[in-house]
Amino acid sequence: MSLKIFKKRHTRVGARPGTLVISKESPRPVVRGIFYNQQSYDERPVEDLDQLQEAFQAETVAWVDVQGFGDRSVMNKVGKIFHLHPLLLEDVVNVPQRPKTELYGDQLLIVVRMVRLKDSDETSRYRVDMEQVSIVLAENYVITFQERYGDILAPVRRRLKSGKGIIRGRGADYLAYVIADTIVDGYYPVLEAVGNDLEAMEDEVIRNPSPDVLGELNTLKNQLINLRRAIWPQREAINSLVRGDFALVDEDVRVYLRDTHDHCIQTSEVAEMYREMATGLMNTYLSSVANRTNEVMKVLTIMASVFIPLTFMAGIYGMNFEHMPELHYRYSYPMLWLVMTLTCVAMLYFFWRKGWIGRG
Repeated sequence: MSLKIFKKRHTRVGARPGTLVISKESPRPVVRGIFYNQQSYDERPVEDLDQLQEAFQAETVAWVDVQGFGDRSVMNKVGKIFHLHPLLLEDVVNVPQRPKTELYGDQLLIVVRMVRLKDSDETSRYRVDMEQVSIVLAENYVITFQERYGDILAPVRRRLKSGKGIIRGRGADYLAYVIADTIVDGYYPVLEAVGNDLEAMEDEVIRNPSPDVLGELNTLKNQLINLRRAIWPQREAINSLVRGDFALVDEDVRVYLRDTHDHCIQTSEVAEMYREMATGLMNTYLSSVANRTNEVMKVLTIMASVFIPLTFMAGIYGMNFEHMPELHYRYSYPMLWLVMTLTCVAMLYFFWRKGWIGRG
């Protein structure tokens, strides 16, 4: 399976700051709004962007979810309604960005990387899909920007709709925490799947070190490199929310963010451990191939060593000289066979005593 290691959409050299670079393959933006407080909940698609003005109402918390960047006019209008800084909107659209936390006036940008397992082709069971999610936190609203349709945030929407727990009674900062925490927790099933594959390949690498196994191992290693590159800077982004002096994040929410930071550390350590395991398995594969080659060469060498004296004897008595006394002796032929057989047995016994054959 081929992997796209890194490909970033970037502006032309010398372009003005805030220039949006949108791929032709990007889907058209789909905007959905969730407006809630302790007593009410309203979720609906946003057909008219002017409806987003409701996000500024102080008595409710709004979650505006934008999926897809395929229409520049829609993105610019969203930026105009919420007074998004041009550099903030550029970081949102020109993906992928390094996970980070940046303050733009009265808005806080949190960039995280979301990972999911998706079905792949016949060459592998699955592929790790990575997508940038940009979270814009303000006093009364949260905006999430996603590259493509679909995400892993369905549990958050169900919690909001059911009203269970404390999420409906908290502010926008708690909603941003829940979204970031859910995305970070999404690394666990991905790492578990990769870990199961590594465990299954440990025996395969020793028993059947084939090129197919090497290909799967190399694919896993590349996936772990991408995961590590996403998780490590994410630790810094969450830690800046915990340690930073951001008025938009209450002190009691920072307590929850510390738990998310712990999850980032744990997943990064697991990803690093798996990457080392993959490297170790590749070394084991090379050792297994070398050992198999050595075994084949040992067998061929022993066979050649046994047949060298036999070939020597056959070569001597295969010469067409007239005066060779042994050729006229009645028992020359069976005696030659006896000597050749004893020589063969003696050499095999010598190799066995040395431990070269028959003793592993």
